[in-house]
Amino acid sequence: MLDKVKNELKAHRNPEKMVFLPRFFQTQPGGYGEGDIFWGVSVPDQRRVARRFYREISLEELKLLLLQDPVHECRFTALAMLVAKFERAKTEEERRAMVELYLAHADFVNNWDLVDASADKLLGAYLADKERSILWELARSGHLWRQRIAVIATFYFIRRNDFKDFFELAEFFLDHEHDLIHKAVGWMLREVGKRDFEAAYHFLKLHYRRMPRIMLRYAIERFEPQLRQDFLQGKI
Repeated sequence: MLDKVKNELKAHRNPEKMVFLPRFFQTQPGGYGEGDIFWGVSVPDQRRVARRFYREISLEELKLLLLQDPVHECRFTALAMLVAKFERAKTEEERRAMVELYLAHADFVNNWDLVDASADKLLGAYLADKERSILWELARSGHLWRQRIAVIATFYFIRRNDFKDFFELAEFFLDHEHDLIHKAVGWMLREVGKRDFEAAYHFLKLHYRRMPRIMLRYAIERFEPQLRQDFLQGKI
């Protein structure tokens, strides 16, 4: 099965994307995606491959190779298949096994697109009715991608107007050094604002002067122009 999946992905390789994607995902020495390998497969094609094979592939096969594969598109496709399996799981035991597999392979969920395609749909969905201390284990790990998983997992809660965990994590990350955390927190703040403007405004009013600029810009992107300027100019 693994060979079938990989051969299908290879059939969709695009030479132009093979050149573009390593630059886009900063695979150069010192970049956040250093050393990653790309075949140049588009996201729609990866998702089509995932839809074709997710029913047949076992969790053991996902664990043995695809989630650990050096090729970025193999890992993305594996995550898409894991999400599809999770969403169709019939028992709590199945769901728990999939989330445990995900967390055990967090070192391979090692770029923003991989995190953003999986964290809320797997970890967030699983934690919806559970104790959530794992988010703080991830947040305090000192590991960029685990920290982004913690933030993006809260998107599942945010879509259900549950903001508490996100606001606590957002405050925790105000002084984080990496712009990929700044962008994640700002994005989630924007999502809160779509659902509850007053909640987002109150958080921003308390913290915007301390926020990294890019976090603030992401958070206020949909505000009225004058209000955006007031925040950017420190007039709130």
